[in-house]
Order: sequence, then C-alpha cells, then structure tokens
Amino acid sequence: MRRIVFGLLSTALVAAVGAFLFSSAATLAAKIPSACLKDASPTSPHPGMAWIPAGTFQFGDTVYGEEGPVVSAHVAGFWMDTHEVTNAEFAAFVKATGYVTQAEKPVDTKAHPDLPPDMQKAGAMTFIMPKSVEGMQNIAQWWRYTPGANWRHPAGPGSSIEGHENYPVVEITYADALAYAKWKGRALPTEREWEWAARAGNTKAGLDHDQPKNANTWQGIFPVVNSDEDGFVGLAPAGCYPPNAYGLHDMIGNVWEWTADVFVPGHTTQEPSQMGEARTAMVGKSYVIKGGSFLCAPNYCMRYRSGAREPQEADLAASHLGFRTVLRAPGPQTAKPERP
Repeated sequence: MRRIVFGLLSTALVAAVGAFLFSSAATLAAKIPSACLKDASPTSPHPGMAWIPAGTFQFGDTVYGEEGPVVSAHVAGFWMDTHEVTNAEFAAFVKATGYVTQAEKPVDTKAHPDLPPDMQKAGAMTFIMPKSVEGMQNIAQWWRYTPGANWRHPAGPGSSIEGHENYPVVEITYADALAYAKWKGRALPTEREWEWAARAGNTKAGLDHDQPKNANTWQGIFPVVNSDEDGFVGLAPAGCYPPNAYGLHDMIGNVWEWTADVFVPGHTTQEPSQMGEARTAMVGKSYVIKGGSFLCAPNYCMRYRSGAREPQEADLAASHLGFRTVLRAPGPQTAKPERP
C-alpha cells in the first residue's frame, strides 16, 4: 500500500475531511458503547480464548483471483482469542516490556528507498473520508500516510485511544503483532487456521458471499456514503456483534487481522513452511491478512468473507488492521462417563 500511495500522491492531492477512525459525530455518540465484551470466564483453561476443533475443509474462495484455487486443507485443534487484541491489552504489553512499535519509529529507508521526506517519518496509513471521488482507482483519495499516527494516536497526532481502551488495537505491523504474541506465549494464526475458525465448522467454500448483517462493514457507497445500518460508521469496540458457532467475535469485519503466512498469489495443497511458528518478520515481504474491515462494502472490497485474503507489507501499519493470537495446546478435557 505504501508504494501504491506514494505513486498516486506524486500525481494527485488527497481531497479529504477529518479523521474517520472512531465514530465521533454528536448524533452517534449517545448510542456507541465504550465496551461490549463481558469478562472472560475464569473457569476456562485459557480465559479469553475459545477451542477450535480439528477439521478438514475447502480452503479459499472465487470472488477475487488471489483467493483460489479452492483446495482441501486440514488443521489440528487449537485455541484462539475470542476477540481482536484490544488497546488495553496491547497497552499492558507495552507497559510490561517497554516495546516501541514500528509506526513510532522512522521508516527504514534502506528497505524503502526514494520515499518523500514525510513518508520517511514515523507514522502509519490512515483512512480519510472524502467528500467526493473521481473513479475508484486512485486510493490516495481516501488513504494517506500520516506522520505521527500510531497505536496510541490511530488517526494522527490529534487523536487518542483514551476512552477506547476496549477497541481493537490498530496501526500494528506484523513484527508488533508477533512481539505481543511471543510475550503471551502464543503465536499468530496460519491462514488456514484463521479461515477454519472463521468458518466455525462449515466445510464448504463460497457460502458466505452476502454482506453480513451481524458484522461491522460499510453500508452504502464506499468511500463517500455510510448509512450506519450496523450501528457504527467507523471502528467498533471488540465483541459488539454475536459470536460465531465457535464463540469468536468479529472474525468478519471491524478490522483486518494479521496471519503468520507470507503472501503468495494463490493456494496450493502443500502446507505453508512456517506453520504459524513465531519468527522474525521478513524484510520486504507481505503477509496474508484476513477478514475484511469496517471499510468493506458491496461496491468496493467485497472481502467480508472467510475465504477473502489480501497482502499487507510487513512493516506498514494501517488504521483498519489489527490481530488476534492462537495457542497450540491440548483441548478441553472430555468429561468421562460416570460409572454405574
């Protein structure tokens, strides 16, 4: 995205209005909750996580070329966060470790030569809702690189996560997500694990093409009209919509989520070599992101589907991108029948 936006900005100015990450209009403020999730059950062996049973399923989809071919895939059982990692959870990690995210550091110009001065500064991509657009090819009409944007200030220097502690953390790179996962003793999900969890036991591909009703997506004409039918015109707190059959919230919509897999144009029957193990982000690589976000609409980015996927530069943070973690550990114990 950084390279695309740089190329577009060299020929066109962005026509934009104020930051759109959090819904802040006075008419909406009264109905937007600051939190939706209840405390995780302390009786679970891994509070805040749900058990995803092993399964074989049709992996992929056919809406966009990079989603195919549809192949048979199998995943072993694992635990997964029931919701996206929140600002409060990420803040606890930063407090405990002193970690500084990539968006808070100047850009590595060796990895990204020829960037203009503003794009060399510490910052991240932010969505700006335009008043009008001329065609849909110039994404610089709604995306811009904003110096000073990071997880603490997701829409730029004038924004804050204060009061949004229970919202998904965004402006997080692959390395940032990986560092948090390692601190928790966990990992990032493989693309196959993520997709199987989003399917919630449905083994067939291509059955979730309709825009979901119980998810945070864009209703209306992207990027200029959002009718707010789902209750939010921007990011929503984690877990505001009913969970899927596996107990997972927001697998579709709200924010895109990092996976452990390096992006390749299509699927094969061969298992990815990294298998989701924690490792250092590879410089210059893009990784698979899944699930779509609050910016996905029927007229643009129909990626509010379990089989949807996109590449994301490993070191580029964005205001519609977060993550959740997995734990590869034994499943819940099966109760033994009582003896007569």
